[in-house]
Amino acid sequence: MTENPDKSNIAGTDPALKKKGLIRELTEGLLTAFIIAAILKLFIVQAFRIPSGSMIPTLLVGDQILVSKLAYGLKNPFHDRYLFRTGHPHHGDIVVFKYPKDESKDFIKRVIGLPGDHIKIVKKQLFVNGVLQHEPYIQTLDPSGIDQIPRDNFDAVVPPHSYFVMGDNRDDSYDSRFWGFVKSRKIVGRAVLIYWSWNKHSGSPRFSRLGKLIH
Repeated sequence: MTENPDKSNIAGTDPALKKKGLIRELTEGLLTAFIIAAILKLFIVQAFRIPSGSMIPTLLVGDQILVSKLAYGLKNPFHDRYLFRTGHPHHGDIVVFKYPKDESKDFIKRVIGLPGDHIKIVKKQLFVNGVLQHEPYIQTLDPSGIDQIPRDNFDAVVPPHSYFVMGDNRDDSYDSRFWGFVKSRKIVGRAVLIYWSWNKHSGSPRFSRLGKLIH
């Protein structure tokens, strides 16, 4: 058999064909990356930025965090129903959830009360099931010295399939004391890591916070 002397007809040697092949490879690569990123965000891990000071000193304004969406199980992201469970929130977990008054917004707070727990706050002191809690992670900075209801004095029992949450910045956190409980299926996931932090006042990164585990 005689070889074809027209080298331009051999696949891959035509510059136009090479260009089309390269464009196709890039398109396929970008599409694959987009699909993988979408799957990660929907089912495994999601990034959030801290916009307010309600979790100071644990989380600062400008912290960017990763939230594990598999911490408590695999959910159907379109119906907020668990396909299967791997666990449940514990006391002290920091969770992201859909704000009960407006589910288009995501809030982040610390789990204080589990289903059935009796939550009582007396002059800013927290009791869970009658036991005074040791909370080294909180701050209370209101200098007025005036007790407020429900911020500083509160009493309730957590209903089934729900959680009581509060911010660590206790005098400046809009949380379960004001708007009620978080339904279990509305929890997006558990905060696990600070991957970036930006101080807008100094206009510089907070390098010491990068890679810090959240607890």
